[in-house]
Amino acid sequence: MRLDRQIQETHPDFSRSRIEGLIKSGFVTVNGAVAEKAGMKVGEGDEIVVEIPPPVPAIPEPEDIALDIVFEDDDMLVVNKRPGMVVHPAPGHFSGTLVNALLFHCPDLSGIGGVARPGIVHRLDQDTSGLIVVAKSQKAMDGLVKAFSSHKNIEKTYLAVVHGRPRLDAGRIENLIGRHPVDRKRMAIVEKNGKVAITNYRVKNLTAHCSPSPSAFTSLIECRIETGRTHQIRVHMASLGCPVIGDRTYGKPALDRKLDPVPPRQMLHAWKLKLWHPVKNVKMDFEAPIPADLRSYLVVK
Repeated sequence: MRLDRQIQETHPDFSRSRIEGLIKSGFVTVNGAVAEKAGMKVGEGDEIVVEIPPPVPAIPEPEDIALDIVFEDDDMLVVNKRPGMVVHPAPGHFSGTLVNALLFHCPDLSGIGGVARPGIVHRLDQDTSGLIVVAKSQKAMDGLVKAFSSHKNIEKTYLAVVHGRPRLDAGRIENLIGRHPVDRKRMAIVEKNGKVAITNYRVKNLTAHCSPSPSAFTSLIECRIETGRTHQIRVHMASLGCPVIGDRTYGKPALDRKLDPVPPRQMLHAWKLKLWHPVKNVKMDFEAPIPADLRSYLVVK
C-alpha cells in the first residue's frame, strides 16, 4: 500500500494535502528513516510514525522591533537581518520574528503573499545574518517569487568563516541536496529525491585570528550560490571538510571550543545581493556590512 493511503486510514481526519505536507517536511518516518515520498510502498510489518508539529498562529501580530533597512520604496524593501532573528513565525518562535517587525513597519503588508508569511520571498536561517528581500506589493511579490524560483537575474553572495582550508582555493560544487535519510532536521547530499544545489566558492585573502593552536586554523570563504536550497552553503562547506564555524548542525563543536572567541552562532553572512527591481525593471546592487561578531575573526594575511 502507498504510504499516504496508509496514513489516511490511521488518520482519517487528515486531508491528502496535509499528509503530503507532513511527508515533504520530514515529519513521517518509516522504520526509523524519514519517508522519501508519499507514494512509497509500505507493508504490514513497517513501523510508521507521524509527528504532528504544534500549530502556528494563523495571523502574526505586529511588533515594534527595530529593523536595519538597506533600501525601501513602494514595492519592496531590503533588510540587513541580524543574527538570531527568525524570519517568520514557526513552532517555538511565534513572536520576535522578522514578519512581526515588518507588519509593524508596513501595516499594509498583511496578506501580500499569504497571511502567515506576508512579503516573504526567500529566507535566511535564524543564525545567518545579512540581506533579505521583502515584497510590499503583490506585483513585486509575483516578480520576486518568479526570479528567486528560476534563479535568473539574481546573484547572492555569502561570506563564511570555516574550519581549515579547502583543497582548492576556488571551485564549483554541484549535487543534489535533500532531507537526511535518518535525521529530518538535517539536510544532506543525496543520490536521489533531492534538488540540484550549486555553490561557487573562493578563498578570500583573509584568515581568522582565533587561537595559537594549529588545529584551530580557519579560512574566510566567499560563496556565490546559483540555487537556494535549505542549509545549502552549510552542507556544501561541510562536504569539503571545512564546516562553517559555530554550526551546531553540520560543524565541529570540539574545534569551535578551541577558538577565541568561541563562536556564538554559525559565522555565515548574506553579504551581497544583485537583482532587477520587480516593478521598475532596473538593476540594483546591495551590500550588508560584515557584522561585528564575524569581523572579530578576520585579519589580513
